[in-house]
Amino acid sequence: MKRKASLSLIFITVFIDLLGFGILIPILPTFSTIELNLSEFSIGLVLAIYSLTQFIFGPILGNLSDRLGRRPLIVGCLFLNAVGYIIFAFTNSFMLLIISRIVAGIGGSSVAVAQAYIADVTSKEDRSKGMGMIGVAFGLGFVFGPIMGGFLSKYGYEVTGFASAAFSFIAFLFTIFFLPESLKKIKDKVEIKTRKLIDLPAIKLLFKNHKLATLIIMYFILIFSIANIYGTFALIGYKRYHFTDMQIGIMYGIIGIVSAIVQGGLLRVLTKYMDDKIIVIAGSFLLMLGLAMVPYAGNMTGLIVVIVILALGSGSLQPTMLSMISKNSSESEQGFTLGVNQSFSAFARVLGPLWGGFAFEYIGYQYPFLTGAAFTSIIFIASLYYLPKVLTDKK
Repeated sequence: MKRKASLSLIFITVFIDLLGFGILIPILPTFSTIELNLSEFSIGLVLAIYSLTQFIFGPILGNLSDRLGRRPLIVGCLFLNAVGYIIFAFTNSFMLLIISRIVAGIGGSSVAVAQAYIADVTSKEDRSKGMGMIGVAFGLGFVFGPIMGGFLSKYGYEVTGFASAAFSFIAFLFTIFFLPESLKKIKDKVEIKTRKLIDLPAIKLLFKNHKLATLIIMYFILIFSIANIYGTFALIGYKRYHFTDMQIGIMYGIIGIVSAIVQGGLLRVLTKYMDDKIIVIAGSFLLMLGLAMVPYAGNMTGLIVVIVILALGSGSLQPTMLSMISKNSSESEQGFTLGVNQSFSAFARVLGPLWGGFAFEYIGYQYPFLTGAAFTSIIFIASLYYLPKVLTDKK
């Protein structure tokens, strides 16, 4: 019961915070276009800066949480999130927008700590379900956040910034008063320690585990494939399909609904009848198909069908692969391992928007999506022919 209560509390905390994050997702590219007159590549740069910050701070916060506990790191990050959103509310220049994303990026690095929190309070058998709760929080944040963002943008983009800050601050207060510490006193000696910004020898040591190396690389490819469309999905909606902020918000909301259904219920059913490798094969195929079809959907109805397929794929892939990484990591290094994975994921989120924005502006609006589909095919092929040779579900 105590573990279930802790899971519920971390879920509520992450959901409230991601609700604020979700508010900005659909309007950030259009805000940058309309208010700041930025190019598609510059918009990709704004999104990449946010993820570059997470790339740097992800393993640092994950490792610190192994020593200091999960709760204080989560509290501090939520406060920084709120500050970043307030800066966005006053943004009137490209530089101020960059600063707001850097501050929010440090705060957003708490995802790795939240994943480690879940690893603390779940058994290996229930790890997939626990990680799925993060996915549900993301999904629900993407259901209500973008719709709220699209609606609030009618009253001014600054209103969306203040609303996002309010939700992060509520999560900050909720964590202080209700969220217990999950980390037990470590008995085993922690083999991997780092005080450096990026400790390459420690990462090399981690990558000597070929199972973990394979999974982290596959997860990197997955996130890069999706990150190609972080900014360009809203841009193709605005420039190609001529959607309003509200309509773009609805599209993101649909993605969130499907992801929440998959990760909140459907995935639990699937794991009873399928092993992780089969879910990865099916999920990568659906994601590949969905990404490839985005530029050719034709209209809003067609695009809804396509993004449902896309969300089914991504919604099943991400928590399953996270669970597989966690299962193959030692108990005393969960925070560091998930922090490194989050760091590599953040680096993929740096490269994805940069390439997506560049491809959209200089090659053609179709290419961010086709690139994502091409890279997802690598996961599909690897899961068919390579993964079964190096990985088993039981360690």
